[in-house]
Amino acid sequence: DVGKWQRNKYVGVSLVGKTLAVLGFGKVGSEVARRAKGLGMHVIAHDPYAPADRARAIGVELVSFDEAIATADFISLHMPLTPATNKMLNDETFAKMKKGVRIVNVARGGVIDEEALVRALDAGIVAQAALDVFSEEPPKQDSKLVQHERVTVTPHLGASTMEAQEGVAIEIAEAVVGALKGELAATAVNAPMVPAEVLTELKPYVELAEKLGRLAVQLVAGGSGVKTVKVSYASSRAPDDLDTRLLRAMITKGIIEPISSVFVNLVNADYTAKQRGLRITEERILLDGSPESPLESIQVQIANVESKFASAMSESGEIKVEGRVKDGIPHLTKVGSFEVDVSLEGSIILCRQVDQPGMIGTVGSILGEEN
Repeated sequence: DVGKWQRNKYVGVSLVGKTLAVLGFGKVGSEVARRAKGLGMHVIAHDPYAPADRARAIGVELVSFDEAIATADFISLHMPLTPATNKMLNDETFAKMKKGVRIVNVARGGVIDEEALVRALDAGIVAQAALDVFSEEPPKQDSKLVQHERVTVTPHLGASTMEAQEGVAIEIAEAVVGALKGELAATAVNAPMVPAEVLTELKPYVELAEKLGRLAVQLVAGGSGVKTVKVSYASSRAPDDLDTRLLRAMITKGIIEPISSVFVNLVNADYTAKQRGLRITEERILLDGSPESPLESIQVQIANVESKFASAMSESGEIKVEGRVKDGIPHLTKVGSFEVDVSLEGSIILCRQVDQPGMIGTVGSILGEEN
């Protein structure tokens, strides 16, 4: 086509008045929304963990996933690849979209079922797709998706511009200078900032805190956004003798990392929680007895959500999990109002059984047969 004057081949569509659905309303998604508003687009977004006030501030309406994909003329993807988002766009979801929708994926390749996307393109459901990411990178040269005439591809460029590279270099230099001056490095990926002796004593409790947060968030039903978390520490030590910053950071890490692509540490935990509209409160329960051990138990409650597992709900309506350290190993000791004693290692299956003889043996046999 070099040298040919083919104007008809490059006829596009106007963005003014069109509806853009931003799936994943984090830092990148919200910036895309701002720019789309400037182009005269109506912008909606889906992200169960995005603060509604942040969306309203830029004139964006938060809607359900089904509403977003059904009403959009354009769909822009900005979510992490997690078990919940893996192949989120598939044959079933493509069938719910407007005919002629256009899709941009600059998130992760696995959020789209690529074979289903080819079928949707061939069927005319998807008019065009622009892809910067793929489930296999680099994709095979004979890939039907890459070769499709209505697909524009780039080699996972991300923010690959001269200005961005210069900006990253400056940010790194400033962070190093700040650290050398003794300042907190806000972009540090591993900065415990806790005395070595305290860290050694808290180590098993740090692991317990993260695992309780991770377990609690996995009990939240998919459509529920986690906004309010209460953490209770039961200890014989006086509050001044127990620094919970690291424990709170690890609970935050356990809650946020399974549902996002953000890496959480002691430095950025509070900031990351605030950005996601997550409010974490702490309670100290002072116990009688010798304060040899720093903690007796940690309890994590998530309020105002629905649960995948009804028995995980407390009598007051929150998801509740509790644990303690036994012989240096984190143990789960309570789920909802049920007392348990399970080592928090490997995979855990939660199931509510009929109270009759033989059920434990039956469940055990099924698990054994399925290996």
